Amino acid sequence: MAQSNSDIKYLTPIAVDTKKKKYCRFKKSRIKYIDYKDPNFLMKFVNEQGRILPRRITGTSTKYQKKVAQAIKRARHLAIMPYVGDLLK
Repeated sequence: MAQSNSDIKYLTPIAVDTKKKKYCRFKKSRIKYIDYKDPNFLMKFVNEQGRILPRRITGTSTKYQKKVAQAIKRARHLAIMPYVGDLLK
């Protein structure tokens, strides 16, 4: 007496992954200037290996992603942030 798939009833609704809408934190907070001398803030945009996170992951707009990348590169050049790191966070 095997039941077919159409006869299966669930007690709770099936969980459907609903992702939160990504937003640009710079537009929301009205940040105009990204300071390259603040490594703690810039670490939010860098992964464990030291790579800059892309827009599709952070949700940052194109305009501010370019500014973030430039600030990270300046901080690296001045040795405020490392170029490469093993498990930075």
